[in-house]
Amino acid sequence: MNQRRPRRPAPRPPEGTPAPAELAKMARTGLAGAVRVARWADNALGPGRDAATADGKATLSAATADRAAADLGLTPEQIRADWDTARLAGLVEVHGDSARPGWRLRAWDRDDSAVLRGWVALFDAWSLALPEPEAHEPAAVAEAVSAMPQVLSFLQLSAGPVPVEQLLDLLQQRVTELRTERCEVSYEPGTEPPVEAAAEPVGTPDAPPASLAPLLDWALEALASVGALTCGAGQATLTPLGSWAVWVKLEQICVAAQSPAGNIEQSAEDMLRGCAQLRPNAARAEYRAWLAARTVGSAVSELIDAARGEDALLRGLAFEALRVVGAPAEPDVRAVVDEPTLRPYALLWLAEHDGLDPEDAHEVLTREEATWLWVDTAAAVADHGEAPMLVRHLESAVQPTVPRLLDEVRAVGHPRTVQVLVALAAAHPDPALAKAVRRAAFQVHTGG
Repeated sequence: MNQRRPRRPAPRPPEGTPAPAELAKMARTGLAGAVRVARWADNALGPGRDAATADGKATLSAATADRAAADLGLTPEQIRADWDTARLAGLVEVHGDSARPGWRLRAWDRDDSAVLRGWVALFDAWSLALPEPEAHEPAAVAEAVSAMPQVLSFLQLSAGPVPVEQLLDLLQQRVTELRTERCEVSYEPGTEPPVEAAAEPVGTPDAPPASLAPLLDWALEALASVGALTCGAGQATLTPLGSWAVWVKLEQICVAAQSPAGNIEQSAEDMLRGCAQLRPNAARAEYRAWLAARTVGSAVSELIDAARGEDALLRGLAFEALRVVGAPAEPDVRAVVDEPTLRPYALLWLAEHDGLDPEDAHEVLTREEATWLWVDTAAAVADHGEAPMLVRHLESAVQPTVPRLLDEVRAVGHPRTVQVLVALAAAHPDPALAKAVRRAAFQVHTGG
């Protein structure tokens, strides 16, 4: 018998955490320079105007940086720094050889959640905010970056200044753990580990932490540059925004650990199949848990790839999961509008995202698109539902009569038309209607 795992309590926000509106105000202040450059680029470098570079790399050329500096009264160095911040915060998006405003820039003044998502995106990218220390191997830098979440969690739990020396000890311990985990080797009974491995233990607890000190300094400076913490007098303290962001990450881990149906580690396609039999609220909880364990970009890409498959049910479920993602999925959804298989779903998603009532969103579809969607949904019902559901699906067609529906279904060219009509004919209790549907299926099959 399967027993339900006890749910872990989600971490509470740190005591004294400002309200979301106040946090958004802090984020707007911290990102004001990046927003200013992003808006300048929207006006000066938009479609039909000058490109960001002459070489098509979608980064600011010297001439563009000088021009922005003159227009905004800043130095070229300030422009480049603000431009990099804008890209990390999603205020500017790079696509191929061009840059365009991100959705967060459009929503910046009216949507506090967009502002906070932008700041968290910048917080997640702290290791890109400053150049890595040149004197250290990339592997050592990667270890330090991997170990910093534990350091940040300790800072968040401390709720006040922490000596840098204490953070250095914690960083050393975590790096040692990472090295030990990576170097664990299983040996067959009766064999000995290689002499080299036994003679030179890696990352022993007594190893001096001096080599990690410059990496910790770099990490703290980078985190300070994005506004996550402050450093001074040999101590580090999380800012209110930094403390809130660490709590958000801890909450996401707890949500992921509470995946109701246990699909958290599955691919998007397998996760959607696992959600097919769940009630809507339970499915949304599963989507949220699955999304919390992944970056937004990779999750959205996986969901759209699943929607491109042959299973119409997964197509519909994928866009339901994208509704849970919300605004961050908009660029990717908009990018698939011209794909015939995904177009009706994408248009409905965008209409609802723009504020249309879900019951009225179908009005954005042409008659042909609505008919194509009807056939695709019928294919999902035929594959995964019961016969009465397919009969009831007739009521959702936009055509006023069955003969009109059959005429337009034949014309729309959906690849599953024949199978849908055959299944509908077999399920419908009216012999005369079933006969008409079978005749239509035969005509489509023979090209008549």
